[in-house]
Amino acid sequence: MPLHIAYGEQSALRARCEVATVRTTRPGEAAYEPGAVVPSGQWRPLTEADVKAATAPRRPLDSTLVELVRPPFREGSPLEDLPRSLGDPDAVYLGQALAKPDMTTTTTTDNYENGQLLGLHLDNWDKLTYADKHTGRRRICLNLGPGTRYIILGFIDAQAVCRAVHPADHAHRFPHTQDFRDYVASGRPIRIIRIRLAPREGYVAPTEYLLHDGSSEGQDLPSAAAFWLGNWPRGILPSLV
Repeated sequence: MPLHIAYGEQSALRARCEVATVRTTRPGEAAYEPGAVVPSGQWRPLTEADVKAATAPRRPLDSTLVELVRPPFREGSPLEDLPRSLGDPDAVYLGQALAKPDMTTTTTTDNYENGQLLGLHLDNWDKLTYADKHTGRRRICLNLGPGTRYIILGFIDAQAVCRAVHPADHAHRFPHTQDFRDYVASGRPIRIIRIRLAPREGYVAPTEYLLHDGSSEGQDLPSAAAFWLGNWPRGILPSLV
């Protein structure tokens, strides 16, 4: 199942979104892991076709749905307590991450002493096989500010990419970031969407299933983000769109 975004007003969605394609990093881009996938940089407004492609069906799986939301956060309240009223008593607080201003992507890997950027990637908290990859927990993100930030998401899902890269044995695979890197390196295109999130805005997204990363590209201020992981029912938080 590809990217599916829940929204009520198409104009509200289009006002905060842009689309682009991706590329593989070049040898001279030492800030990134070798072979990382990053935005091409040529962002453009959504077309009618883009909106149609990202529109969720009438009865989507909650586990694969993207929602743009306003989490119920009060200044000074413990961030660990936020998920208790959101439908999953087993949800976990993943912590915070700070994005410096004007970062094309924000996630840094711990595999290298110099903290190279990971690029667009899949999460793997649930360690799911190909057959179950679409059932993973979704992540809630809250932009704590002070700056605006983006979530970048791929239109194509992890199962489709795994099938394309491993046609003979995909059923026995664990879909991984490397599958997306191999897919792009082989010359196959991936479209991505960039969604703007102001302070106190956030998302619920299947980051185990869709290529993604944060971004502060073009922004003058840093932004911190808080993250939670859980089995969130659709519509548990007020929608931004």
